[in-house]
Amino acid sequence: MTEARITVNGKEAPISPAAPHTTALDFLRERGLTGTKEGCAEGECGACSVLVARPGVNKPTDWVAVNACLVPAAALDGQEIITSEGLATAGAPGTPPSLHPVQEEMAVRGGSQCGYCTPGFICSMAAEYYRPGRCAPESSADSADPAEGACADAEHGPNGFDLHALSGNLCRCTGYRPIRDAAFAVGAPAEQDPLAQRREQAPPAPVATVYAQDEYTFLRKNTLAETLQLLRERPDAVLVAGSTDWGVEVNIRSRRADCVVAIDRLPELRELRVESDCVEIGAALTLTEIERRLDGDVPLLAELFPQFASRLIRNGATLGGNLGTGSPIGDSPPVLLALEASVVLADADGERVVPLADYFTGYRQSVRRPGELIRAVRVPLPLSPVTAFHKIAKRRFDDISSVAVAFALDIEDGVVRKARIGLGGVAATPIRSLATEAALEGRPWSAQTVEAAARVLRGEGTPMSDHRASALYRSAMLGQSLLKLHAQTTEAVSS
Repeated sequence: MTEARITVNGKEAPISPAAPHTTALDFLRERGLTGTKEGCAEGECGACSVLVARPGVNKPTDWVAVNACLVPAAALDGQEIITSEGLATAGAPGTPPSLHPVQEEMAVRGGSQCGYCTPGFICSMAAEYYRPGRCAPESSADSADPAEGACADAEHGPNGFDLHALSGNLCRCTGYRPIRDAAFAVGAPAEQDPLAQRREQAPPAPVATVYAQDEYTFLRKNTLAETLQLLRERPDAVLVAGSTDWGVEVNIRSRRADCVVAIDRLPELRELRVESDCVEIGAALTLTEIERRLDGDVPLLAELFPQFASRLIRNGATLGGNLGTGSPIGDSPPVLLALEASVVLADADGERVVPLADYFTGYRQSVRRPGELIRAVRVPLPLSPVTAFHKIAKRRFDDISSVAVAFALDIEDGVVRKARIGLGGVAATPIRSLATEAALEGRPWSAQTVEAAARVLRGEGTPMSDHRASALYRSAMLGQSLLKLHAQTTEAVSS
């Protein structure tokens, strides 16, 4: 077993003497890389973002931006990261380094004022800068208006820059326009750009990790079988993939675990297969990886992804983690319930498949047994043609749902043949809206039917009042969501 180390800006650095729960943010700052900032310590501001070399979707390696405040440094053992300090190109001896194109555009277009958020913005922007397939015409950098161009739409610049890449970065000073202008002005990476060239080589292979200090241990095994045997011996271990939930527990609630087991690099949990009767999605694939690999083939998931937290979070978060926490306000469970998904649960004795509708048993509780983990999520085929995901929250992006509603309907000849509706935020668990489904099935997709079913939907669940919304508001939004779906789909269905 070798010493746990991380390659930071091209140089190896030992993780020791950091504690196993030390975040990558604190690990970097203790080594003088103070461009990585702490703003919120829960993955909402992006001041801590760094680039990680990960298996690519269209190239061997993708540069992926993640929240360093959430990821344990030990989880990056053997991996390669770049901070804002590592983006500049070294100059000749005695001369300052040359700014990275992203840094240059942020400087000349006034994208930085107090500067606190700037390094995080630059890392998130650099990840999008290096995204394979991004449209980057040479003329974009010289455009009089960076918002205009052949590739531009409401959320993309003329260079194909996706503003969702910055949805997890907050700035208090600039009003965002100069940051957007900088993002829309960057061109394509130069051929000699070392980070662009790095994409053509494989990322670092996963390494087995045993990192212990005092009574705390961080472990990573090479295979699923080894991990399941470990969980049989340590059923109390905390499983982590992207750490987007556990990292908050460590930072905000000061939770510590005697044993943390990383499962994010297990190849058996990172497969995506499209079969004749189902789509099977590995539990450790990040939401960004799922989104880009499916490329819209499951429309309801495609509608979910842009509304799920931020790109920074989606670069780490997994379906397995979102379901594993058992939270009643997770955004993926309502969608997966509407899709009639099942979870594949594995332990050292084998596997079992459980319909998601039977998975949740109480507040943050499920049928998952000690020593068991979620290996995959299965979505049956064919898919219902009429789908929608409605998220009601105080912010459009990067917010927790007050109510989440997912619909999947089969409508033939103007009649609802099948209805599946998943709800989040209105009960102790995510739930299927069984009474509303029954009120729709076999009836015409008409205003009269929908209005009656909306009244039923308002009575589903046991919504509570809290700082996000009142119980009355949540109930009202349930009914309104069905009315909205009918208004949006009537013309499409009738045609």
